[in-house]
Amino acid sequence: MNANTPRQFRYYDLIMAAFVCVLLCSNLIGAAKAAQLTLPVIGTVTFGADLFFFPISYIFGDILTEVYGYGRDRRVVWAGFGALLFSAFMAFVVVHLPPAKNDFMAVYQPQLEAVFGNTWRIVAGSMIAFACGSFANSFVLAKMKIATQGKYLWARIVGSTVVGQLVDTGVFFLIAFYGIWPNDQLFAVIVTQYLFKTIWEAVMYPVTAKVVGFLKRAEGVDFYDRGTNFNPFRIKV
Repeated sequence: MNANTPRQFRYYDLIMAAFVCVLLCSNLIGAAKAAQLTLPVIGTVTFGADLFFFPISYIFGDILTEVYGYGRDRRVVWAGFGALLFSAFMAFVVVHLPPAKNDFMAVYQPQLEAVFGNTWRIVAGSMIAFACGSFANSFVLAKMKIATQGKYLWARIVGSTVVGQLVDTGVFFLIAFYGIWPNDQLFAVIVTQYLFKTIWEAVMYPVTAKVVGFLKRAEGVDFYDRGTNFNPFRIKV
């Protein structure tokens, strides 16, 4: 192989595809539904139905940064951002195309508008929050890996999650709902969503650690971001 030829990885493309799939599904399928559960001690809790699935995208981000490095995770984040942007554009076009005049479309069009006719603030908040939170998560993990010399994976995963989910949750709800919801209600929802997402990723740590270990062995790589350009707008690895 030529010295200038980029290294090929067996699982990197598959992880990218899985990441984008989870990201799109959690935004398109779960985000519009408010779910409610009654929990012991806590009582009744209302949350977005994507709560159990969207954090999986951050787990992929942890795995990508830990194994392949910040630069390759950055490419995946931009791939996900592009997919979100296209899905938002497609949803806008499909919803606003004049429906055919028949009984089925008379029922279907309002349902389509209810599910995919999100306001510009929710769409913008979702995409901006995802990008900011993902880059913050990857940056913290990469820097902590260098600082700990590759030790304490659990601390790096949890530490990056605490920062990334704080940025993501805070940015999304402030852009989407500030000035619409009462401030006390907005703050309560931000705190609830943030705690649930963070706890969920912490619970999933054993799975994350096993996947990281498998990929490091299978790919023969354990990347340290020494000398990495952390500019989030750079596409080149």
